[in-house]
Amino acid sequence: MSEAEESDQRRLARNVNELLQELRVAQAGVQILFGFLLSIAFTDKYASTGTFVRTTHMVTVLCAALAVAFLTAPAAWHRVLFRQGRREDVVESGNTFALVGLGFLALAMTGTVLLLAEVILPTWVAIVVGVSALIVFAGLWFAWPFSTKGAENRERP
Repeated sequence: MSEAEESDQRRLARNVNELLQELRVAQAGVQILFGFLLSIAFTDKYASTGTFVRTTHMVTVLCAALAVAFLTAPAAWHRVLFRQGRREDVVESGNTFALVGLGFLALAMTGTVLLLAEVILPTWVAIVVGVSALIVFAGLWFAWPFSTKGAENRERP
């Protein structure tokens, strides 16, 4: 293997390790959230909730489950493909899975905030709180980083 190929392999190994390390943070949080959301359905108070709360809860549980699936997929891909020398596939697909997983996590967090707000606030205020949460997650996790990436590209000659 030439020195350039070796450094490319080191770069890919570092990228895989960084990706998996970053996902560990998100995985723990989404799994705790998922467990919390599952436990809600088995409370006495849940039996008396209306259709809006039940629907919001179910959609939120599904978003959390999809977040778990997408955020753990890169680790599964790494385990299946690492001996085949397909680190580049793991990095490229893992990046996509991580972004999609974070999107579902943002929706699950928004749904959780909406559920809590619906229990303690009037419906219209709860919806405002839920939309505000979505704006914060979408802004901090996606819009802001993508906008700075575009600004960086415009500044380069």
